[in-house]
Amino acid sequence: MNDWFKNYKGIILLMAGIIVGSIAGIFLGDKVSIIKPIGDIFLNLLFTAVVPLVFFAIASAIAGLDATNKLGKLLGITSLVFVGTVLVAAMVTIIAIWIFPIHQHLVANPITEAIDKKPLGDQLTNLFTTSEFYQLLSRKSMMAMIIFSVLIGFAALNAGEKGTAFTRFLHSGNEVFKNIFILIMKLGPIGLGAYFAYQVGVFGPQLFGGYARSMALYYGVGAFYFVVLFSLYAFIAGGVSAVKRYWKNNIIPSATAVGTCSSIATIPANLDAAKKMGIRDVIANVTIPLGGTLHKDGSSISSIVKMAVVFALFGKSFNNVETVVVALALTVLVSLVEGGIPNGGYIGELLFISAYGFPPEALPPAMIIGTLVDPMATLLNATGDTVAAMLISRFVDGKNWMGPEPPKELREI
Repeated sequence: MNDWFKNYKGIILLMAGIIVGSIAGIFLGDKVSIIKPIGDIFLNLLFTAVVPLVFFAIASAIAGLDATNKLGKLLGITSLVFVGTVLVAAMVTIIAIWIFPIHQHLVANPITEAIDKKPLGDQLTNLFTTSEFYQLLSRKSMMAMIIFSVLIGFAALNAGEKGTAFTRFLHSGNEVFKNIFILIMKLGPIGLGAYFAYQVGVFGPQLFGGYARSMALYYGVGAFYFVVLFSLYAFIAGGVSAVKRYWKNNIIPSATAVGTCSSIATIPANLDAAKKMGIRDVIANVTIPLGGTLHKDGSSISSIVKMAVVFALFGKSFNNVETVVVALALTVLVSLVEGGIPNGGYIGELLFISAYGFPPEALPPAMIIGTLVDPMATLLNATGDTVAAMLISRFVDGKNWMGPEPPKELREI
């Protein structure tokens, strides 16, 4: 029980703060506007920390690559499988939102005016580049900063021994800003509580109907993806026998993911399951740890749901081609960026809010949805790594990759 509370302590405290704030908003009404600055301060701290945090996380990860992680057949196929399944998850969610447009219930009370629409060419230019170096330090240039971080990381990697000191600086910066983010998130229950007190006091408790519908959609799509799409991936990898072998050995990783609420903590269980599924060690030992930080099917689904809700709150359409294309690209980037960062889902929310040009007020609604769906998201993120490893084995080793099922004594280890 103590371990369970420790794993879910952050979620419980956030929800407690939001519930207390919401109750205060219901009873106090407009009077709660006096505490709005508390929520604003919390949001400002997050937006201030996110740029250096993402920079150091990406640059240090690339600079720290070794020879076994460099480009090759295995890594190339792994990248294609990871990106492919993340995109499938996103597209399935977009279709579900079109069929069940739960976000439309939020349009009646948009938080602010619609954001000005820009031509696609201008959007892409502003999304991926800046004309001055100092503009990279703004959260509004988040995507350009990520691209620059990748370049810095590869430059440090290619510098070899001459760049060792700079690489150490990147690693140190990554650890420091991780801890800064952890410290800021300790204020989350108070900051989000104050924000929701203000929102409920001003806009009324009907806001919760939209969140409830969003949760229902997420868990419905998540359950469908978990059962149907994972089974389909396993079938593509090795037919009916692969499907049976996957589900037979997926129980412990699933329980570990839900119990710890951590993809990283599920890696040992996934490695053990991969061996029992017949995946070669050389493939499992590369793809499973990489998947723990870079492969996020559950986060892909939640990203689309959060985008749809935020778009509705700000009176924007989520149905046009330009928006969907950018959403898919952002979903892949969110999957890459949030791995290995504490509360990484919030980084993804900051990223898409900045990329689309939403104001800071768009962050709390996305954060509450991310908090509510976190257990299912972790389950999909973690257990999707082993079925992805099965697909990778199929494309690397051929259709006979599974071989006979491991003996009973190995399955019981």
